[in-house]
Amino acid sequence: MGTQNLPPLYLITNRHHTLHRPLLQILKEALQAGVRLIQLREKDVSTRRLVALANEALTLTRDYDATLMINDRLDIVQAIGADGVHLRSNSLPVRAARRLLGPHKLIGVSCHSVQEILQAETEDANFAVLGPIYPTPSKQRYGPPLGVHVLQEACRVCHIPIYAIGGITDQRVSTVKEAGAHGVAILSFILEADSVPSTSRLVLEALQKP
Repeated sequence: MGTQNLPPLYLITNRHHTLHRPLLQILKEALQAGVRLIQLREKDVSTRRLVALANEALTLTRDYDATLMINDRLDIVQAIGADGVHLRSNSLPVRAARRLLGPHKLIGVSCHSVQEILQAETEDANFAVLGPIYPTPSKQRYGPPLGVHVLQEACRVCHIPIYAIGGITDQRVSTVKEAGAHGVAILSFILEADSVPSTSRLVLEALQKP
């Protein structure tokens, strides 16, 4: 998959934010609504359980011709044949991950500054997730939100696709798109929605508007 063909909506999982609904049910509903890029981000489970969950998620994504990224675990990407890895900003360097995964796997990186994106780009990352752009409880440990102006600067000087994360709703999609974002990365707004399909479609429709 070429980086410019990456889907514009990047759904990130957290089974603690599903209103007690099964995670795989949530993923299926999102996929049925048109989501085509998912990151499995379940950091507090055992490796054995994560492999099982990743295999189930991979089966689901294959049914919908969607892309599955695994958070930070290159070993699981390799073990199950997922599409790529998503690295934390302080994780394994992109260059090392690329050597291990080869040229055809996707590598995404979480970044919190323009400089971090430029570094990831230099090391052959396929895309970056920048944030938090807006205030959001899940990103408070990263400090105050960066704001749209930082996203705009990143999109101006960087060449890899950039996803905006942090407080993203369908109402904010047009603003981050105007700043140059390739797309948006979303967790709670979709996972905690009363209707996952309807909310996914709202975001997708907002992303498709010129």
